[in-house]
Amino acid sequence: MLVTGDLGFGVLTKFAHRFPRQYLNAGVAEQNMTAIAVGLALEGRNVFTYSIGNFPTLRCLEQIRNDACYHQAKVRIVCIGGGFAYGSLGISHHATEDLAIMRALPGMTVFAPGDPWETEAATDAAYRTAGTCYLRLGRGGEKNVHSERPHLEGGRILRLAHGRDVTLLSTGGILAVANEARSQLVEMGIDAGLGSVPTLSPFDEDFIHEELKERRQLIATIEEHSVVGGLGGTVAEFLAETANRGTRLLRCGLNRQFSSTVGDQDFLREKYGLSAPKIAAAVVAAMRRGSKDS
Repeated sequence: MLVTGDLGFGVLTKFAHRFPRQYLNAGVAEQNMTAIAVGLALEGRNVFTYSIGNFPTLRCLEQIRNDACYHQAKVRIVCIGGGFAYGSLGISHHATEDLAIMRALPGMTVFAPGDPWETEAATDAAYRTAGTCYLRLGRGGEKNVHSERPHLEGGRILRLAHGRDVTLLSTGGILAVANEARSQLVEMGIDAGLGSVPTLSPFDEDFIHEELKERRQLIATIEEHSVVGGLGGTVAEFLAETANRGTRLLRCGLNRQFSSTVGDQDFLREKYGLSAPKIAAAVVAAMRRGSKDS
């Protein structure tokens, strides 16, 4: 079943016509949408809810927590427009805390694919996942970074490039920007690697263990999201509980603030330090600070 909160008509019309008994428009009533989805799931349906940004998540958080997660209902919450994708519509449409909030819910699987190939794989994985899950998408138009569809298994991080000095970790639709930042670092003589994190919860701790064993100078997390509680927060928690051999952490994201500026996605990425040149500059500065500290 696909249940929409009165959005997505240009995308969903063909599906609704082809599968009329598997499609429902719940109206602009996201709490009801989630409650209906849980009821359908508890009767044996595999249900996807769909809306923009914060609407299918923050607006109906109590229903997601108490109804879906607590009962391990097969509800797949789909957010279109993660991060600054709807930047011109203002803060109500800027999804910049959603990963932290969804990740905190017990039993919630969190997918944040980075490109169209990962999105296809994550959609299949969400369908097959037991219990409730969150699928955070961009707005469309993201560039493929992978050359073919990856296999998502057990929440593992996908390594796109090795690097001896620094490893960039990216989650969500900013993967192409992270890849460009890596290219700029390589041009500066910094041996930078890149990993994509299409599954934030459960988190691939083994990947970070390997980075620590190889004594990376720096791990830099990149996300179109607050640095609190998302990918940066996840890695910080892990490092705080692990015997660290000197690897430092740089969190690139929205720094404990609302994205109150209005503008398109590229403009907001530039403003909040998430363009490729600004990410590369932040990595270089962090590595220099680390050299002085040592």
